[in-house]
Amino acid sequence: MFDLLIRRVNLPDGQQGVDIAIADGKIVEVRKDIAASAVNEIDGNGAFACPPFVDSHFHMDSALSLGQPRLNQSGTLLEGIALWGELKPQLTFDAIKQRALAMCQWSIARGTLAIRSHVDICDDSLLAVDALLEVREEMKSYIDLQLVAFPQDGYLRYPRSAENLKRALDRGVDVIGGIPHFERTMADGAESIKQLCALAVERGLMVDMHCDESDDPMSRHIETLACETQRLGLQGRVTGSHLTSMHSMDNYYVSKLIPLIREAELHVVANPLINITLQGRHDSYPKRRGMTRVPELIAAGVNVAFGHDCVMDPWYSMGTHDMLDVAHMGMHIGQMTSLQGMQHAFDAVTVSGAKTMGLRDYGLAPGCHADLIILQANSAIEAIQLRPARLFVVRRGRVISQTAPVQPQLTLGDSQTEVNFSKGLF
Repeated sequence: MFDLLIRRVNLPDGQQGVDIAIADGKIVEVRKDIAASAVNEIDGNGAFACPPFVDSHFHMDSALSLGQPRLNQSGTLLEGIALWGELKPQLTFDAIKQRALAMCQWSIARGTLAIRSHVDICDDSLLAVDALLEVREEMKSYIDLQLVAFPQDGYLRYPRSAENLKRALDRGVDVIGGIPHFERTMADGAESIKQLCALAVERGLMVDMHCDESDDPMSRHIETLACETQRLGLQGRVTGSHLTSMHSMDNYYVSKLIPLIREAELHVVANPLINITLQGRHDSYPKRRGMTRVPELIAAGVNVAFGHDCVMDPWYSMGTHDMLDVAHMGMHIGQMTSLQGMQHAFDAVTVSGAKTMGLRDYGLAPGCHADLIILQANSAIEAIQLRPARLFVVRRGRVISQTAPVQPQLTLGDSQTEVNFSKGLF
């Protein structure tokens, strides 16, 4: 007797009509025609099942704060940072927490059950840190929330960043963050990387830096991050997020840089929705897309994930935390329209993000956590094409969100017709 038995679903590896048996919060069997019963049973009827979506780069402390204190008129990164600076003195613990809890509900409904959220530590009260630590504890049964101590105003540029960052880590924040391109000089940016990576060695923690989020091809802090990762033996524990300057670099330099990133075993997180929105704002035409060189990095063997980054905040006025929207946009910007490219885009919001976060027991194999989603689609490719309903969201073997199938009904003359967008081509 299993706790949950899911019948006849298609899997990311191409298997079709497979059953998934779950007991004690773990996946026990994955095969066709499991001869058993369960307390609860779901008939997938050919729907697509996959591990939950992973957002490996997000800002939960600012999410849903759109319009406070005003809107970003230029649409630039720097105005967004300035707006956030204006809002910080008005923030309250309760407001941050309530927005974050609402955001978690959105995430669960979309099937996003793992989030790495950067939290600003350039506020001496550490209100956002304390609020998100409380949210992490309250939501731990539903979402894996990993927090990054993020010095939004610069690790060296803001006078109390070093002190505040250590205070945040002492309170239980998981990952060390940085923003070298926002320091006053290139030299300060490089120095911030060295100090933060040294702290990661001392504390035994992972690193995730906003790096080179700029259209400036001479913003090359990722080179220093790769070097320090190698020098300090941090391979596999360090992530470079954004890397948008790579979009503007000449090909010769990139031909040197990508092997350095691969050699250091850096993870890379691109943020397609935000990169294409914030970058290229100073261009007339042609306008740069801004997203880093995702297909080239993947081809070189680098683990590349996608993040949502922002939802309705000073930097981005849209978003519902749907990681399929992120994959869809990333596929377009990166011209990843081949079957392999679309699969890479899907992986970037699932398995690649899980690898970036260091999630354990993630997947649909026996022994993995019984965390999964069932979508109204036939495959990963169709999921990106249609961005369909999340029929079931399962956490540790328990259904925590359910959506009825979306089935439009047309009236054409005297007849009624159901529209089925699924073609089942792949």
